[in-house]
Amino acid sequence: MGDAAGESDYLARVTTLPRLPDVLDDYELLDSEERYRLLIDLGRTLEPMPDALKTDATKVRGCSASVWVYPTRLDDGRLHFLADSNAAITKGIVALVLSAVQDRTPEEIATTDIAQQLAPFELSRQLSSNRTQGVPNMIALIQDTAKRYR
Repeated sequence: MGDAAGESDYLARVTTLPRLPDVLDDYELLDSEERYRLLIDLGRTLEPMPDALKTDATKVRGCSASVWVYPTRLDDGRLHFLADSNAAITKGIVALVLSAVQDRTPEEIATTDIAQQLAPFELSRQLSSNRTQGVPNMIALIQDTAKRYR
């Protein structure tokens, strides 16, 4: 993977989620109804999470819908998260959060202000509090995981 072209090919295979700034560019152009659809479509970009990984140990606490997050470590040390939810909109929010951190180093993830990166989406204004109440818990879980892997 020494050359830049080889590295970008590798990243394209590993990262399935769009970059957060790209999602925001689209999101800002949409009305509320279309934003729901965008989140649902974003949730569909998550890799399938095997049912065997959807356990109490991987469940995010405090979410109105069931949310599971499972970290994996890539050969080069970066973290890759598998995640799922049983609710379409929530699954989109999960994908949005992961777009900020997917396939980054534990150091990058631990020091990223994920909430600040999500702030322009104004999720608390767009969605009910039931839909967003677990987001801080998910962020904490991801960053705690990154700190453990550091």
